[in-house]
Amino acid sequence: MKFALLMPIDRVSPSGEFQSGEAVRDIAMALERAGVSAGFLSEHPAPSADWLHTDPSGHDALDPFTALAFAAAATRRLKVLSNVVVLPYRNPFLTAKAAATLQILSDNRFILGVGVGYQQVEFDALGVPHAERGALTDEALETIELAWKGGPVVKRGRHFDAVGNEPRPCPSLPPPVWIGGGSDRAVERAARWGDGWLPYFSVPAHDPRARESAVVSMEQFREKVDRLRELRQRLGRTGPFDLAVKSPCPPRAATKAEAGEFLEQTHRLREHGATWIWTPLPAPSRAAFLENVAWFGEEIIASFEGNS
Repeated sequence: MKFALLMPIDRVSPSGEFQSGEAVRDIAMALERAGVSAGFLSEHPAPSADWLHTDPSGHDALDPFTALAFAAAATRRLKVLSNVVVLPYRNPFLTAKAAATLQILSDNRFILGVGVGYQQVEFDALGVPHAERGALTDEALETIELAWKGGPVVKRGRHFDAVGNEPRPCPSLPPPVWIGGGSDRAVERAARWGDGWLPYFSVPAHDPRARESAVVSMEQFREKVDRLRELRQRLGRTGPFDLAVKSPCPPRAATKAEAGEFLEQTHRLREHGATWIWTPLPAPSRAAFLENVAWFGEEIIASFEGNS
């Protein structure tokens, strides 16, 4: 079992505590020391102000490619995961270039987690039709794959027309692509395009439409995994594939009881095929977060050593 932890550099207060180059280095190095397999960040380039300031799930978000590059530069083994880049927000050739650049400069330690997004106002601010987000995501996945193969690309999209353009850089080992979301459509995308599936057990509470993407029970998770495997077999997809799922019970404190509950849920997810678990940890301050990371390494990760 591998573990990915949220790097809490999505916080603007207190000033410099989390959003600074020093903070990113401290956090990334702590994750690596603890044996964490990956650090991750989300993406919200222009979220709703109401969501940002009043919703319990609201948070700031640094540009994931830039911030993850800082984390990769401070470490040697830690993988960096975008959880998730919203594909419809940008031209797929720009996403392909940013991801390939990060993959090359991190010595192949980048995992491109992607999703369709959900906030109507964010799509409006970026000038992207919210109603097209599913089709744009599928189009981007196909285009990024073409861009990474090398050579000229001829492809007409909804909002672009490549007529023999040759994207660079071309990574010798493309980053794995993990498809986020728990909906049936996300499962289908993961089977067709992905190297992994990246579902979650909780969603922003303020948007009922986002709840449609939630995995709400272990039984539902098992059913979706079975469906995913069936689809991959039907499509002839036989390569390596990761099931990276958010824990339904993120640790709320560095205690034996919290570790026990987290481990119990992790073992249940593992029985259903999970290969990665991702979670946030409490971060009331940078120092407290670093202590919690060390605790996570000792109480959680160490229990899987030699048994993964």
